[in-house]
Amino acid sequence: MPTFKYIAKNRESRTVTGKISTDNKANVIEELRKRKLTIISVIEVKDAGGGAKKSSFQSKKVKGEEIVIFARQLATMVDAGIPIIQGLDALGEQVSHPMFKKVLETVQEDIEHGTSLSAAFSKHPQVFDMLFTNMVKVGETGGALSIVLDRIATYMEKTLKLKRKVKSALIYPIVVVSMAIIITIVLLVKVVPTFTEIYASFDQDLPAMTQVLVNISNALRYQLVWYIAGVVSLFFGVRQWHKTDRGALVLDGLTLKMPIFGDLLRKVAISRFSRTLATLVQSGVPILESLDIVEKTIGNRVLETVVNDVKGSVREGESLAAPLVKSGVFPPMVTRMIAVGEKSGKMETMLLKISEFYDDQVDTAVEGLTSVIEPLIIGVLGIVIGFIVIALFLPIINITQII
Repeated sequence: MPTFKYIAKNRESRTVTGKISTDNKANVIEELRKRKLTIISVIEVKDAGGGAKKSSFQSKKVKGEEIVIFARQLATMVDAGIPIIQGLDALGEQVSHPMFKKVLETVQEDIEHGTSLSAAFSKHPQVFDMLFTNMVKVGETGGALSIVLDRIATYMEKTLKLKRKVKSALIYPIVVVSMAIIITIVLLVKVVPTFTEIYASFDQDLPAMTQVLVNISNALRYQLVWYIAGVVSLFFGVRQWHKTDRGALVLDGLTLKMPIFGDLLRKVAISRFSRTLATLVQSGVPILESLDIVEKTIGNRVLETVVNDVKGSVREGESLAAPLVKSGVFPPMVTRMIAVGEKSGKMETMLLKISEFYDDQVDTAVEGLTSVIEPLIIGVLGIVIGFIVIALFLPIINITQII
């Protein structure tokens, strides 16, 4: 059944748009007249062939970059005086992600039926999170929707930039370590057995180092599947444990205490906490509601517990900084700046300065991480390969000396 897109005016002379699926254009015109709408245009929407099949191969999750562009463009349209429905309709046509396109169509239909923009967004938490919908709600209430949408886009851009920096810092060592493990396993499973057959013809006891290497090789050759199964089971077991309150608290705490990466992840968490809270407070979201949103979006159970303590403190009329000091997670500089912000009434300014400072710290940490990890990995890999090579050739050297 074909779908027709219409543009019309209602009794209040407001422009309305929508889509109707019916057999022909005449049915659309009849339906619009029943709704007492003045028709401006009715156009058949042609669906590209094979669209359903193509969408099945695309990721269901909407990328943060697409939401940033959407928020920025919607802010521009609202600021220019374009009605929300027309803005959503225009943006929906240029969105390529099938799921996002469907969500925008649903949001548009909800608004046409009298639902507020924030309420329509809140029905799709997989695309528009709690922070997004609450800030839009504040923007609608305060008549500053374009400013709030632009602020959301700026916040998301900086958050995504921070995530990319952390990923770039972690990908390199993960790839190198993975390659080192694969090379070592290949040597132990394929190369060492060949030498073992040669050693058997010597009819001599193997040196201790070589015997250890042969034992490891035999264990991997005959039980490699079980080792892989054990590692996979451990991975999924830890992952399931992390979903529990106790497991998340323990594992997230250990993550922050890791020798090299812990400091980097702590800086990222503090930056995210400061920026999120600053953006919400700056947009006019009440402090307790802001802390509730921060708690649910910060992504670390240890920090969630700290934020929960902060909520209790603020609810009882106490300061925001005191629980942060007690937690031991936030450095003295951060807690003192927040305390000064509370006393001076410039909380959001101080929080933004903290987030900017820690963004710079993350940049420095990422650059330093590569310079520290690279020689460390090369050194460990050199020791492992060196051990294998020496252990392999030690019996040959011994035989040569005997001869």
